[in-house]
Formats: sequence, structure tokens, C-alpha cells
Amino acid sequence: MRYYLIAGEASGDLHASRLMAALINEDPQAEFRFFGGDKMLAVGGTLIRHYRSLAYMGFIPVILHARTIIRGLAQCKQDISLWKPDVVILIDYPGFNMKIARYVHSHKICPVFYYIAPKLWAWKEWRIKAIKRDVDALYSILPFEVDFFEKKHGYPINYVGNPTVDEVAPVYAAVADRKADGRNTTSVIAILPGSRRHEISDNLRLMLKATMPFSARCHIVISKAPNIDDKTYSSIIAEAGFRVRSLPSDVPEPTTYTSPKTTNNIAPESGTVFLTTDTFTLLSRATAALVVSGTAVLETALFRVPQVVCYHSKGGVFASLFRRLFIRIPYVSLVNLIANREIVPELLGEQMTAANCRSHLVTILPGGNARSEQLSGYEEVAAAIGLPGAPGRAAKLMVEKLQSGRRAT
Repeated sequence: MRYYLIAGEASGDLHASRLMAALINEDPQAEFRFFGGDKMLAVGGTLIRHYRSLAYMGFIPVILHARTIIRGLAQCKQDISLWKPDVVILIDYPGFNMKIARYVHSHKICPVFYYIAPKLWAWKEWRIKAIKRDVDALYSILPFEVDFFEKKHGYPINYVGNPTVDEVAPVYAAVADRKADGRNTTSVIAILPGSRRHEISDNLRLMLKATMPFSARCHIVISKAPNIDDKTYSSIIAEAGFRVRSLPSDVPEPTTYTSPKTTNNIAPESGTVFLTTDTFTLLSRATAALVVSGTAVLETALFRVPQVVCYHSKGGVFASLFRRLFIRIPYVSLVNLIANREIVPELLGEQMTAANCRSHLVTILPGGNARSEQLSGYEEVAAAIGLPGAPGRAAKLMVEKLQSGRRAT
């Protein structure tokens, strides 16, 4: 069968690539055509347009690049019409994908499946009308979405588990052994300041200032987004009073935190920081973390690393007012939303200060009074999410639905 997939950012590219691999297991004759990225291309098929050319987030960037986005939509619609796939599979990216769903449905081209649903439970709940009208099947990765879609809105969905579990599991499997044999002897504070330039600009300086008093006894390691240039980080690091520390010359990447053995041979030094693009390896060795709200919060929880969730934005008071007026959820972090209670502290808007961040960090470091309770809460979240295998379960359900539709006609 022919599968047309649309992913609009790096995380969507990753999730879509794993879904594609699972679809091949269910349908060895699968053909793929897609808007996506390098990970999808590595699985196979034809890349029509890279997500980098359309990955604009926020009101102003979208307005400034409206012509590019409109051309991308037109190209996508035309390509789907000409190729005539058996199904269009949308991965998150609702601003673009809901328009494609409307087009495909109204032109009766093929079924539309949605994998990783738009976060209607957070805002723009009115989009449920378009989901009901234009999407033939929705495959959810968050357990609380079942109640939202089915009980609240009467729209049946398929909860398949969370693909983040699949991504974390192979790396996390080694953590228990590493801790048991005593190799992780030096404390590591991980800083995950987000993957978008504005998130990094708004949060990293405050996160670094929060960790300065701990830098004489802990390694401070920043997770660097591969799509963001080094200058963005270096200027913020210098502004916060830190310097990037190099590892010995025999280490392949001299400015990268690479292994606990290598780093433990270097004593922590006040005002120094390491950089790494290997977030999962960092989390597998971290003692505690400061994390900008997003998927990284769930990843950190699945690695059982106590954390403080941060999200500072310009105009903090106004941003907080906007959240209270328009965001219809009690929490912003997936960990708290899944548990339906506060497991990790959330410092948002004007609450996100270096002092507040530091005071919460103290409580989750070894010996802190909130550390064990947070770790216990992580087990509750892991149980709610379920076992690995989300892409495989989604692929199986998709192929079965398509085959049953063929038999019906």
C-alpha cells in the first residue's frame, strides 16, 4: 500500500521514521512519500520537502514566512492528488496538518489517520469539530487523551502507548548496572533548555545562574540542540558567568561530556560547563535536571532523573495571564498531566527565576526532601504510559483498518 506521511519538526521526523519501520513489518510492500526529515529518508521512500523549510513556530515567524508556508501547503496538496496514496498519515504539526486533512477529506482522496494528536486538551478545543469531520482514525500516545476525546467529545480513538518509552528503553536499560557498580560517582546536573532558539534565549541564562553555586561540586552539562549554532550557546554561557570546559585532547569531541569515567577524572570546577548533543546519554548519568517544558520532561522522568520544569518567556506576567485565560489545563508538563497531580514542580512565566529554580533544585539533589517522592511519582507515570511498542501497535491497527476497508469495497 501507499503511505503519505507529513511531519513538521525534528520530533515528528523521529516518530514518523519509527512508525514507517513498523509499517514495513506489517506491510512489506509499503511505499512511502512524505514531507519530513532525514530519519524518515533513512527508512526509505521519497522525501518531497524537508521539514526545515516549513518549521516556523509562533505567531510572528508564521506571519513573516506565510508565503513559504502557503506554497508548501499547495505543493503538498498537489503531490497527494497526483500520487493517490492509500492513506495520509499526519504526525502532530496541527497548523499545517489540519489543513491537509480538510483537503484530503473534502476531495475524497483517501482515509486520513492522525498519529500523535493535536493537543486540543490544552487549547483550541474547537478544533475537535475538524477532527471529527476530517480524520478517519486517531492514534493517541497520551493515556489521558482517551477520556478527553471519547468521554468528553464522543470521538473514539486508539491509545497505542508512548513512543518515547521505545526511544528511552535501550539506553535506560544500562543505568541500573552503572549505578550498582559505582561508576557514576560524580554528581551531574543536566540542563535541557529546549530545542527552539527562543526557548534557549529565554531560559538558559537563568538555568545556568541557578546552578552556579553547585558548579564547584557537580558537573553542569547542557543538552545542545543539534539545529542551533554554537554561538547562541556560547554568548549565553558567557553572559551567565560560565565558561565551556574542554575534556582532555584524547577525547574525540573535546567540548562534549562523553562518559562518566572521563568526566569523573576531572574534578568539578566553579563556573565551568560541558556541552553535549547526546541528551539520552546525559540523562542516563544525570543526578538531577532543569528542564524546559516539552517532551524532554517525559524523557527525563523515564530516565528517573528528578527535575525542575522551567518555562520563562519575555513578558512573564503577561505570559502567565495569557496561560490562565486561554490554556485550559492545570499543568503544562506531561508528567503532571499523566499523573493528574503535581509530581514535578513547574516554574512558569514570572515564577521562573534563578532563585526559585535554585531553591527547588536543592530539594531534588541527593539528600533533598523532595527527591524520593518525585522518583516514586515517576513509577506511577511509567505504569500509566505502559510498555514499549507504540509504533508497532499503531502500525498494526493502521494496516488492519486499511485492509478491512479494502475488503468492504
